[in-house]
Amino acid sequence: MSLITEPNIAHPDDFYQELIDIHRDLTEEQSLAVNSKLILLLANHIGDTEVLSEAMVIARKEFL
Repeated sequence: MSLITEPNIAHPDDFYQELIDIHRDLTEEQSLAVNSKLILLLANHIGDTEVLSEAMVIARKEFL
């Protein structure tokens, strides 16, 4: 299984709005904690360490 990097969300604008909304009225620390929890929940759901490793490489690539 390979990481899907092409658009694959049915309603991306709605998803983006919901993602923004979960951070409303949070401190920066709380917002970072929410992001961390979301990442761990989704990683657990995916469960494929090869896909997760590929995602981490892609996410960090521009900062190297």
